[in-house]
This record gives sequence, C-alpha cells and structure tokens, in this order.
Amino acid sequence: MAKRDTPPRWDRKMQQRLARGEAAALGELYDRFASLVHGLAHRVLADEQAADRITHEVFAHVWQHPDAYDPKQGPLRSWVATLTHSLAVKRLRQTETAALTNPEATATTGSTSSLEELERRVRRASVAARADYIVTSMPAPLRAALELAYFDRRDYRQTAVDLGVTEAEARRRLRLGLQLLSTAHDTGTPGAPPEYGGAV
Repeated sequence: MAKRDTPPRWDRKMQQRLARGEAAALGELYDRFASLVHGLAHRVLADEQAADRITHEVFAHVWQHPDAYDPKQGPLRSWVATLTHSLAVKRLRQTETAALTNPEATATTGSTSSLEELERRVRRASVAARADYIVTSMPAPLRAALELAYFDRRDYRQTAVDLGVTEAEARRRLRLGLQLLSTAHDTGTPGAPPEYGGAV
C-alpha cells in the first residue's frame, strides 16, 4: 500500500509533463477530467454555458499553474475537483450578488432574494456537488450497489442477486456507500469545496 505522502505515479508524471509545457499532457488531462469538471460546475451553477466557462477556466489555470498542485496533499483528481468547486462557487456568488445589488434586475424579476438565501443556495449546491463527486469517486462495487438500491429500487437481497454476491456483502457495500455519501454534508464552513486530499 502506498504511503499517504506518496502521490500516484500518474499524478506526478502528469504534473511534470504540464510543467514542461507538453500540450499533449493537457489534452490527456482534459480527456480524463473534463466530464468531472463540467458536471461539478453545472451542479453548482445549474447553467450549461456557465459550466462550460468554468471548465475552460479550470483547464487554463492548470495549464498556467501546474506547480499549484501539491501531490503530497492528495490526488490530482481531488485538486481539480476542489479548483472547479471554488471557481464555480465564486461565480455563483458574483452572479447572485450582482443580481441582488441591481435594483432594475430585482424589479424585473420580482426577486426577493437576500444574502442569507444566497448562502443557503451556495451550501445546497456545495453539498450536491460534493455528493456527485463522492459517488463518481467511490469504488465501482459500492457505486453499483447504490445505483441498484436507489435508481432501480432494489432491496439488499435483490442487489445481492443482481451483483452475484452474498446478502451480507450487498449490505456491507450499501452501508459503506451510504457512509461515504453521508460525508457530503461535512463541508465545514459554508461553501467549502470538496476536501483536497480527503478520503473521497
């Protein structure tokens, strides 16, 4: 088992290639993480074009600042997710704050939002984005068990049959998956990003 402070080999090599300015490395990174980045940004912003812009910003930042990633802090995937989340929450706050301070927009839309409501929206979006990240990052056996239980409405016995495992194993996978998913609410301060280098 690798030590906590030893980053995965792919992460280290990718950072080195980006630092050397290899455009092919950026393409490979994009292929691997673009759907994650876009999905997290869309979950926070609920806007396709805004998610596209955040996706562009994330990969531009990675390209321009490859040394900002510290492999000792955790996987590259977590760093990219944290960066995405931070940029998306910042964009959400800017957009919503601008709408709150623009009397013309408020009069036209009839919006009665407040800064408290904005913070509630940011927290909800953060929890949803973190939950998405946890589900996509969890081991495939746990994810498969959760998908069967929640999307296909299977109980643990049916899940065991569908997965070809014992009932005890199906219960274990569901329990572990739910334990991981329950950490989506553990964001600390409002709007905190998914933990960089965390256990997810």
